[in-house]
Amino acid sequence: MTDPGKAAQHEDLVIAEGVDEEPIEPNRRIFEGRGFIFISAVSTIYAFFHIAALNGLGISALTGGLVQIPYLPEFPMETWNFRIVHIAGALGLGFMLFAGRGFADSRDDETRMMEYIAWALMVPALMSLGVALSFAVEIANGVAWNGIDAGIQFKETWLYGLPLMIATAGGILLSWFNKRERTYIAAVDFVLTVCAISVAAYLITIYGTLMRNSTGTPFAPIGISIAAVAGALLIMELTRRVAGLALVVIALVFLVYVFAGQYLPGFLKSPAVTWERFFSQVYTDAGILGPTTAVSSTYIILFIIFAAFLQASKVGDYFVNFAFAAAGRARGGPAKVAIFASGLMGMINGTSAGNVVATGSLTIPLMKKVGYHKKVAGAIEAGASTGGQIMPPIMGAGAFIMAEITGIPYTEIALAAVIPAILYFLSIFFMVDFEAAKMGMRGMRDDELPKVRNMIKRVYLFVPIIILIAALFMGYSVIRAGTLAIVAAAVVSWLTPFRMGPKSIIKAFDMAGVMSIQIIAVCACAGIIVGVISLTGVGARFSNLLLGLAGVSQLLALFFAMCISILLGMGMPTTAAYAVAASVVAPGLVELDIPPLTAHFFVFYYAVVSAITPPVALASYAAAGISGANAMETSVASFKIGFAAFVVPFMFFYNSALLMDGTVLEIGRALLTASVGVFLLAAGVQGWFLGGRTVWFLRIGLVIAALFMIEGGLITDLIGIGAAAAVFLIQRFIHPSDGSTIPVRGAD
Repeated sequence: MTDPGKAAQHEDLVIAEGVDEEPIEPNRRIFEGRGFIFISAVSTIYAFFHIAALNGLGISALTGGLVQIPYLPEFPMETWNFRIVHIAGALGLGFMLFAGRGFADSRDDETRMMEYIAWALMVPALMSLGVALSFAVEIANGVAWNGIDAGIQFKETWLYGLPLMIATAGGILLSWFNKRERTYIAAVDFVLTVCAISVAAYLITIYGTLMRNSTGTPFAPIGISIAAVAGALLIMELTRRVAGLALVVIALVFLVYVFAGQYLPGFLKSPAVTWERFFSQVYTDAGILGPTTAVSSTYIILFIIFAAFLQASKVGDYFVNFAFAAAGRARGGPAKVAIFASGLMGMINGTSAGNVVATGSLTIPLMKKVGYHKKVAGAIEAGASTGGQIMPPIMGAGAFIMAEITGIPYTEIALAAVIPAILYFLSIFFMVDFEAAKMGMRGMRDDELPKVRNMIKRVYLFVPIIILIAALFMGYSVIRAGTLAIVAAAVVSWLTPFRMGPKSIIKAFDMAGVMSIQIIAVCACAGIIVGVISLTGVGARFSNLLLGLAGVSQLLALFFAMCISILLGMGMPTTAAYAVAASVVAPGLVELDIPPLTAHFFVFYYAVVSAITPPVALASYAAAGISGANAMETSVASFKIGFAAFVVPFMFFYNSALLMDGTVLEIGRALLTASVGVFLLAAGVQGWFLGGRTVWFLRIGLVIAALFMIEGGLITDLIGIGAAAAVFLIQRFIHPSDGSTIPVRGAD
C-alpha cells in the first residue's frame, strides 16, 4: 500500500524552486540597513515613474487638476525629456549598484586616498550641475539663448562644459582602480551619478528652447556637444559594468569611424565632420534618444515590470514546474523541459544569457543527472533560452522594437513570428531527442515529477499572459495591455500562497528598477552606434554593397547579410543586437526588393542566434558557468544544437507563407514541409534517423533532402520526400555496416 504521508508529499512535489530569484552579478553591491532602504527607494521610484509617465498618472491628472506641485513633471511628459530622464535615472542607479571593479575587504590607505580624490572631483561635478540649473533660471527669466553669443559660449564651455568633462573623465578613470567594500557606494560613483544628472538637467533645459532645431548646425550651443560627449562616456562606462566590453568596443570603433572615415577607401569613405557637429546631434532622436531608447523607455521597461510582478508572485516557478509535468517523462526529459520552460520564461526576459541563469540553474544539473555531458547540457539550455527571444507575443521585446523601426503593426509582427518560432523550437527539440536516443537515455520517473492534474488546477497563473495577448489583439495599445497584465499578475497572486500586498508590490517595482539597468544601458549604447550609422550614411553605402553582391548571386548577398548580422550581434543582448543589425543590414535587404517584414525578421533571427554562435556566445558562456564545462566547447556544442535553426531564415525568405503571407492552405503546407525539412536536417546533423544510427553518406543524403524540403516548391518537396524515403529504405533493408541501433531505455 502507498504511504498516505508520501502520497500527500508527492501531491505537493515541487521540482522548481527559486527560479524567480534574482541573480546577483559579481560586481553588484549588496546593501544593508539605511543603504538598502535608500537604494530600494530609488529603484522603486524609478520603475514606478515609468508606469506613471506611460499611463499619464501625474499628481495633477490623479486629482483632476486640484493639486499641482511646482517643478514636478506633469504626465504625459514631452518625449525627449522623458527619454533623457529615463537614461539619466538608469545611469545614476546603475553607478550606485554596480562597481567599476572588484570589491575591497577593508579600507586601506590607497582606497582612502582615492576617495579623497573622488570627493575633490565632486566639486566640478556639482559646479556643472549648478550652472546647468542657473541656465534654466536665466531662460525662464527671458534670456534669449543661442549658440553664437560669445558670453553664452563662455559660460557653456568654461563654467559648465569644462567642469563636467573633468568630473566625468576623472571619475570614470578613477573608478577603474578604486575598490570599496561591497556594502558601500564608492565616492567616485556618487560623482558619476551627479554628472549624469548634470547632463540631463542641461539637455532638458536647452532642448526646451528653440535650440533643439539647431542640432547638427553651426548654431547649436557648444554645451550640447560637451554634454553629449560626457553622456556617451557615462553610457559606455555603465555598459562596460553591466554587459562587458564587447558592445563598448563596437561603439568605440564606430565613434572612431566618424572622424577617420574620411581617410578610408571605397564604400567605407565618409564625409569629414567636426566633433561639435556630430556630438550636437548624437544625443537626439537621430542617435541615443532614437529607436533603441524609445523602445527601452516604453515597451522594454514595461515588460520588465511585468516580469518582476510574475517573479514576485512566483509564477516563474509554476512555468518551470508545468514544463516538468508536461515533458519530464520523455526520454532526456530535463532537456525537453529546458526547451519548454525557457521558451515561456525567455519571451518575457530581454536577454538570452539572463534566461539561461534563470532556468538553467535548475535544468542543467538535472540534464547532467540523466546522462547528458556537461557541455551538451549547457548547450541545450543556451539554445532553448535563446529561442525564447523569438517566441511571440513578446519576443523578449523584439517585436516592439521591430514595430518601432519598421512601422509595421505589432499584431502583424507577432502573427508572423509564430511559425519561425515553431520551427526553431522543433529544430532544438529534434536535436535534443536524437541526442537522447543515441545515448539510450530515459525520462524522469513519476515520483520525480509534479502531478499534471495539480499543474492544471493552477493553470489560472497563465491568466496575466492571456490577458496581455487578448488585449493586444483587441486593439489596446501595448502600454495599456502591458499595464493590464501587470495588474492581473498582482490579482492572480491572491489565489496563491504568495499574495502580493503593498510590500510585495513595492518589492516588485524595486526588482524591476534593478533588472532594467542592463537593458537600458545597452540600448543607449546601441543608440550611439545607430547615431553613427545614420549620421555618416554608412548604412546606405552598405546597402549598395549588398546590391552589388546580389547582382552576382542573391544567395551570396543573403549569406553575407547573415554573417554581418551575427557579427554585429555577438556580445550584445537581443534588443541591442537587433537594433544595430537593423540599421546596417536590413535597409540593404529592402533595397533588394525583399519585403520589409521578411528583411527585418531575417536580421532579427540572426541577431538572436548570435548568442549561441562562437567565438562570442553570451548565452553559451552563461550556461558553461552553471554546467562547469569549458566555455568554448559549450559554445561549439550550442552551435551544433541550434544548427538547424540557422537555416530557418532562408526558409521564410524563399517561402513567405512561413510569415503568414498567403492562404490558409499555403501556410499549412509551408509549415508541414518546413517541419519535415527541419526534422531531416536535425537527423542528418545528429546521425539518428527513425530509430537507428545513420552512416555518414546517408547523413549527407538527409541534409540534401532537408534542403530540398526547405526551398518550399512542389517539385523540390517531392524530391526531398523521395530522397528521405530512399535513405529510409537503404537503412532499413541494406543495413550499412557502420550503422547500429541502440535500444532506448524507458523511464524506470
